[in-house]
Amino acid sequence: MRRLLILRHAKAGPHDDKHDKERELTDRGRSDSALMGRLMREKAYLPDLVLCSTATRTRETWEHAGPELGVKPQTNFLDVLYDASAGTILNCLQRAGNLSVSLLYIGHNPGLELLARMLVRDPENSDARKLAATLMFTYPTGALTVIDFEIRSWSEITPSEGILVDFVAPSDLKSK
Repeated sequence: MRRLLILRHAKAGPHDDKHDKERELTDRGRSDSALMGRLMREKAYLPDLVLCSTATRTRETWEHAGPELGVKPQTNFLDVLYDASAGTILNCLQRAGNLSVSLLYIGHNPGLELLARMLVRDPENSDARKLAATLMFTYPTGALTVIDFEIRSWSEITPSEGILVDFVAPSDLKSK
């Protein structure tokens, strides 16, 4: 069994004179990142490996979420994950090896959203259908998807085989 955590970077500043890759998080983005880190700790969504885009906003998302986890997973910042397609991300996941059981990917839309939707199998009950419908409708900044796979190695990860465990956005936590 392997668990994939997919975290979209938190709210970033507007496109201005800076290159897109250098956009920084807003105050809300920093706060939401920490909030999602606490959620991950509370729900025991604890990665032992992190694959993160090299963009400033994804690095900052990890900088604020990571300390909230209470664990220090191996972290790899990969330039290939900046604005990557779903196929490129999947290829990186498949090369993650056998040592990690729980992997956190931090990245960008649209590739991240397409990947999450592509990996999830058809839901089996009404609760799972509601959760999947939310994932299929929107993927806001700071949102987290948790998908379990019945595989022995990340090299075996394939589309439509993941079991959607959770999908939560920072706004879901603030409304409670």
